[in-house]
Amino acid sequence: MSQQQAAPAHAGQGSRGWLGSLLHREADKLTEQMGGPARRRAILLLGAVLALTSADQGAVGGVAPQLEGSLHINNTEIGLLVTLSTLVAAVATLPIGVLTDRVNRTHLLVISVVTWGVAEVASGFSTSYLMLLLARVALGALTATAAPAIASLIGDLFEPGERGRIYGFILTGELVGAGFGLVVAGDVGGALGWQAAFFVLAVPSLFLAVVLQRCLAEPARGGKSRLRPGAQAMIPAEQAEPAEQGDQGYQGYQGYQGEQEERGKAHSVAPAEQCDDAVLKEVRGQGVEPIGALILHSDPAAMGLWAAVRYVLRIRTNVFLIISSALGYFFLAGLQTFAVVFLRGHYGLSQFEATAFVGVGGLGAIAGTLMAGRLADRLVRRGIIDARLTVGAVAFLAAAVFFVPAILSTVALVALPFYVLAGAGLAAPNPAVDSARLDIMPSRLWGRAEAVRTALRTVLQSFAPLLFGLVSQVLGGGGHAGLATGVNAAHSAVSTHGTRGLVYAFLIMLVPLAASGLMLLRARRTYPGDVATAAASDTETRKLAEYRTAPQPPGAQEK
Repeated sequence: MSQQQAAPAHAGQGSRGWLGSLLHREADKLTEQMGGPARRRAILLLGAVLALTSADQGAVGGVAPQLEGSLHINNTEIGLLVTLSTLVAAVATLPIGVLTDRVNRTHLLVISVVTWGVAEVASGFSTSYLMLLLARVALGALTATAAPAIASLIGDLFEPGERGRIYGFILTGELVGAGFGLVVAGDVGGALGWQAAFFVLAVPSLFLAVVLQRCLAEPARGGKSRLRPGAQAMIPAEQAEPAEQGDQGYQGYQGYQGEQEERGKAHSVAPAEQCDDAVLKEVRGQGVEPIGALILHSDPAAMGLWAAVRYVLRIRTNVFLIISSALGYFFLAGLQTFAVVFLRGHYGLSQFEATAFVGVGGLGAIAGTLMAGRLADRLVRRGIIDARLTVGAVAFLAAAVFFVPAILSTVALVALPFYVLAGAGLAAPNPAVDSARLDIMPSRLWGRAEAVRTALRTVLQSFAPLLFGLVSQVLGGGGHAGLATGVNAAHSAVSTHGTRGLVYAFLIMLVPLAASGLMLLRARRTYPGDVATAAASDTETRKLAEYRTAPQPPGAQEK
């Protein structure tokens, strides 16, 4: 009898041991792909911050059916929730960009994450549309921190030649967060009410803030804290000396490479010599000259906000990238807001089926993000200077094409493969183009340049949910007719009255999505010259900093 009782216990331990071994192996593979423990830690934490912000943005779309039924609002008012929040985020991004270039970026993120959680709780306690609107507006101002801080940290932690691949890993967090906001918030909202969905999103904030404070050190600006493959720990700014950092990074890489050889595995991360600025090498090799009028000869950190805004908007490639980004995110914002409403009404899906549909489509977006950055980096190392822009352009244009049959189809299973391909095309440009934005900008302006880009992009993006809602009402009718209220809304059908107009709205808004790809094709002409100019500006400002800190000869002060 005792032996029979012992058998299941032993089997359970074996099962746990097998599962633990599997998870350990997968963690090792992930660490290997990312290039060591320190790099994995930085990538996962920055990706988690983006996941939290995009989960919040997707939450409104996830609970849109419940909001329409409970608060008796229509598509336009749902869109206004997102539009006002995003507009406030656009305005707040500019001063945040200035702070990003001047203060501790890690501390800035920690404070922001804590206050995000407070704003999420306020959203859950809202008892009217006006209260919810005010809570979302406050949350929009708080989430403005993420983009400038993360872009600046990526620039200082990772080599230019591998940023496309690194951005692919980090932006996967944004996609996972968006799916979490739509799927989890939608299911929780359908089962427990829309207020519970916002409470659920508030839970990760405090945990993430604690982990950021303990595990993400503030790196030195200018590349002194770069994480070479195999690095075991991050080098804080106060400890980052050029010689010490180089020795630690090289020794860490040698040790990591030795471990790979001992284990008999091929080294899966880019070697150190391939992590350098491959784009700049090609630009110099082809004799591309910098634009003299744009070379900075003074410290960019001392540049005022409006002077920085004027400067980054004089960089022609940056203007093209901002317009392309704005047009792409314009379509994405409308899609996030009305995806669940559209899927339930157009295909007759339940709340659970609609959110599961979104989750499957999101897998295509994740695949596109991971592959595009890696592909762009590989093409750059083969001598194709503008590969990052070309990859982004082709992906945007492909997304516009695949969305047409997906939207027009009335059978969910027929449409699903097209949504997966369209999602891959919609997400794929981000890692490649985000890397290109760092290539063309002096490093001490990364925070403010990203703030300008995010602010202008967000202004246009903010109107997308409102315009999608208005167009859907004008062309097909919209509103809360036919929507069930309360916790049983997840199991009810949504009227096709409002979603008929969403079909037309989505098809019309594919025009700016295709235009975003054309803008990237146009940016290829000016990209090499702007890369050379950014490098020349960094060289000049570095010389100025070295001159100021160099020992002065005797009697220099008297003179």
